[in-house]
Amino acid sequence: MQNISIIKAELQDIEKLQKIGRQTFFETFSESNSEENMQKYLDEGFSIEKLTTELTNINAEFYFAFLDAEVIGYLKLNFGESQTELKDNKALEIERIYVSKEFHGKSVGQLLYDKAIEVAKQKNADYVWLGVWEENPRAISFYKKNGFVEFDKHIFKLGDDEQIDIMMKLNLKN
Repeated sequence: MQNISIIKAELQDIEKLQKIGRQTFFETFSESNSEENMQKYLDEGFSIEKLTTELTNINAEFYFAFLDAEVIGYLKLNFGESQTELKDNKALEIERIYVSKEFHGKSVGQLLYDKAIEVAKQKNADYVWLGVWEENPRAISFYKKNGFVEFDKHIFKLGDDEQIDIMMKLNLKN
């Protein structure tokens, strides 16, 4: 797709981030989860307060995928102490790559992923890691295609539902 640009999100972009975050999370997971658990996660995970904290954290970065002036996807990266689990200074975590459903299969996720790898190399990370829901074969396949391998599992809570994420990583140094 032409005219897609990847641009770092800043604090003044918080409403755009909240909108694309809620929309893409809902599109991705609403069919597989209860309405109550989804609403609780959307309210808490994408509150202005939580997003403000994340956007002002020096160890986290967000990037938008824009098609012309429309946000069609986003990426969240964590470094150092901001990583959700490993907290390894030689690692970078891809916490989120989400793309609007209408743009699935159009290489938007790949562009966001490529940005994540570019940032990881700029930060001289030894490896990139992430957690992906075990019932999301589309995402698992995407990461495997990009060279990620499974190395562990962890629990992700969506409301009162404990779900299993597969942890995957990609070594950047040989």
